[in-house]
Amino acid sequence: MSGEFFMVDQLDTGRFFSANRKVRLGDVTPSGRLRLDALNRYTQDVSNDDTTDAELSEETAWVVRRTHVDVHHHASLGERLTLTTFCGALGRRWADRRICVRGDAGAHYEVATLWIHLDPASGRPLALSDQFLSIYGSAADDRTVKAKLLLPKYDGALVETSGGHRRWPTRSVDFDPQQHMNNAAYWAVFEELLAEAECPPTFRATVEYGAGIAMDATVDLAVVVDDGVTRVWWLASGEGVQSEVAASGAVEPLSAASLSAASG
Repeated sequence: MSGEFFMVDQLDTGRFFSANRKVRLGDVTPSGRLRLDALNRYTQDVSNDDTTDAELSEETAWVVRRTHVDVHHHASLGERLTLTTFCGALGRRWADRRICVRGDAGAHYEVATLWIHLDPASGRPLALSDQFLSIYGSAADDRTVKAKLLLPKYDGALVETSGGHRRWPTRSVDFDPQQHMNNAAYWAVFEELLAEAECPPTFRATVEYGAGIAMDATVDLAVVVDDGVTRVWWLASGEGVQSEVAASGAVEPLSAASLSAASG
């Protein structure tokens, strides 16, 4: 089986890893709802904890290609969350990680993140090792996933007529030791966009990551709102560097999103 697998269910067999988080004051909106950037920090940390717990002996490096978050019920301040992660599907040089997030007050998120496996020395995509496949392969249940980009490409003319451009001020706290913006920080943009209208109770949010945003970059957001779907592109530029798409994102109603495997 092959395709763009998103929210597949966990099997009764195969490796999984669970951890707990409590929604703290610094992770919520003024209304007390868990922010998307905080949620993605939780899932990022649990993903790294799982990799550490698996005790892979190889020197590995991973980068995120894309992340889907299906919001079924928002978490709130003080809620205790259980995050369970497992391998949803495999490619030759990448793997799809699923994370189910449930709260003791009814919170429910489903997350799918595609991680690209890299050679730490060259930075080039590297085939998954036999050790990795022996640990995570059975949970994938022979599902395979493609790494192609799924969101529409940036269209400057459409942006000018359907949304517009705005400056996005970067902050030093959003950057990691490699001096690139942390993946979770991109999701704060969705919070700003959602704050401009009433946040829907359910939706799918997606980010596809590109070359990344450097600390000295100037960032503009290109936004298109059309038929209930909000699309955004992070445009980064710097000294001597023309504006380029650093990441793409979308927020769409959950009823319109692809909730299961899409063949391809």
